[in-house]
Amino acid sequence: MITENSLVIYKSKPAIVKDRADGKFTITLQNNEQVKVRDKDIELIHPGPAKDFKQIESGFSENAVREIWELLLGEENAHLPLKELASLIGGEYTPSSAYAVFALLKDGLYFSGDINAITPRSKNDVEAEKSKRNEKLRESDERSHYLEKLKSCLKNPEIQTNLKDPRGAENAVFSANNVLASRYLQDVEALAYGKSAKSRTMKDLGLSETPEDAHSLLLKTGFWSMFVNPHPSRFGMPSSSASFCPDAPLREDRRDLRRLAAFAIDSPWSNDPDDAVSVEKNEAGKTILYVHVADPASSITFDSPAEKDARDRGATLYLPEGAVRMLAEEALPLFALGLSEESIALTFQLTIDDDGTVITTDIFPSIVKVDRITYEEADNQIKNGKSEKADALRAINEVSEKIFKRRIAHGAINIDLPDIHITVKDGKVDVEPIFPFRSGSLIRECMIAAGEGAGTWACERGLAFPYISQEVELQGEIFGGLAGAWQLRRCMRPRVLSSKPGHHQGLGLNTYSQVTSPLRRYTDLLAHLQIRAFLHGEKTISADDISARLGFCEAAAVTSVQVERASNNHWLMVYLSGKKDSVWEAVALDKKGNRMQVIIPSLALETQVSLQKDVMPNESINLLLKSVNISRSEAVFIQKTENK
Repeated sequence: MITENSLVIYKSKPAIVKDRADGKFTITLQNNEQVKVRDKDIELIHPGPAKDFKQIESGFSENAVREIWELLLGEENAHLPLKELASLIGGEYTPSSAYAVFALLKDGLYFSGDINAITPRSKNDVEAEKSKRNEKLRESDERSHYLEKLKSCLKNPEIQTNLKDPRGAENAVFSANNVLASRYLQDVEALAYGKSAKSRTMKDLGLSETPEDAHSLLLKTGFWSMFVNPHPSRFGMPSSSASFCPDAPLREDRRDLRRLAAFAIDSPWSNDPDDAVSVEKNEAGKTILYVHVADPASSITFDSPAEKDARDRGATLYLPEGAVRMLAEEALPLFALGLSEESIALTFQLTIDDDGTVITTDIFPSIVKVDRITYEEADNQIKNGKSEKADALRAINEVSEKIFKRRIAHGAINIDLPDIHITVKDGKVDVEPIFPFRSGSLIRECMIAAGEGAGTWACERGLAFPYISQEVELQGEIFGGLAGAWQLRRCMRPRVLSSKPGHHQGLGLNTYSQVTSPLRRYTDLLAHLQIRAFLHGEKTISADDISARLGFCEAAAVTSVQVERASNNHWLMVYLSGKKDSVWEAVALDKKGNRMQVIIPSLALETQVSLQKDVMPNESINLLLKSVNISRSEAVFIQKTENK
């Protein structure tokens, strides 16, 4: 019978009964918590009296427990109730011996079962459990010792990783090749990569369980070098290019344009050319601009594995350490322009009026001969060349200037801010400012014209299509120079993708789509698939389907942009990490209180600095690099005055 001061079990935990009222017992748990329970919720293990746990927590000696365990092993079907086992081991049945037996049962080393039938475990089971516990204890001691080393490393800057030599011998105990480091920093690495939201090691060290702090710890210990870029993984981006390679395109009727001088103009580091341009006069004397675009849709179909993979990725991810492509690497030699003597293309033939207006658009599959050249070579040809090639480039340049002037006249916003190209190779980071070549603008205008023409072409045919629109909210006085370009960028509202056409205020166009990068952007590939289905008299997809695909791929494309930005910032910090106290020329953009938003053109880096002396927008100032935090992608600059 359960009475006051009885020892009971409640939810597999020992408790002492304090009183009974209104059909319920008040019990006290080991943590002094009091709970009201019904009699069916508890089991009696001793009637008491047991006034508190301190009185009964004496326990048994190891020898006494082992002696009875060995004795019971020799008996067949030994199933003892708690009361009998307490009397056997303790000599008598008391609250202390009852509690001790329950503790043995919970411990599970020598005995198993429940309080009504306790059974001795076999010798093999006991030895295996002992071995397991000893190993766990050894690992616990090992972990504690390793955590102490980590704490020492964090407290002592002298043994922290030198960023110039992140794998120094003094940090061998923390290196990725060390077994203990791999074991006890594994959860830190998972947190830094964004694969886990928690880290036991970080918690035990008293550190915040954030990816940035985990990254910092891995750098300080030398487990990671600064050449580990965790950002793609944090955003859940794939680490390799698409695996589904589309088939080689089937033979089909293609318009032969091999007579035209077609130029794929790009940066010297580009290896996936997907557009080229040509120009000629027609019989009526009108200017015909041809924009030849890679034609993967000649092989890829809606909902094929390659199309689904590209849709999931949204766009090719361009990182300083390499590209992660939305189409398989093997697709490049099949579809990229200018990689062989002849290339297949989807050509956008645009009739351009004298004022740069796109009068008509025709779209058709073609075969072209493409000459790949760099922006620098194209500029030199346009400026100084004396050949048919130079004449052809100058003609294209003339058309592009007309297109640009017409867009500006219709309110287009032209933003020209510094940009850089970052490469990572053989343990070295290179940062190269991107020179604003004239031919870069030439290509941009031709691609924009193709996007306008394709959008208008689709509208005229009532074809559901991936259109792009954008609003601009100009506010206040706009400066000239870099400060003005920075202001204009802040006035640009996010672009809108839709199955319905809309005004693109930023480009000064009533209708616009993107169709010139189907190897790099899913929206362009989607447009090509729809165009080709229409041209071949096949079923096109609906506006609702276009919208659904746009919504899905745009989320992935936005993530790609975020990853590229975060990765570029990471590598820029790595580049700057060995340049403390270096001086950089910056341009003032915007002042707020005692802080100035500035841009360092040679790094394309925007940051804020506290002003030592007043400066005006577009004024050049010198900045001193004081510190770099790679894990947070932060660099601290101060304004350099004459006496500093």
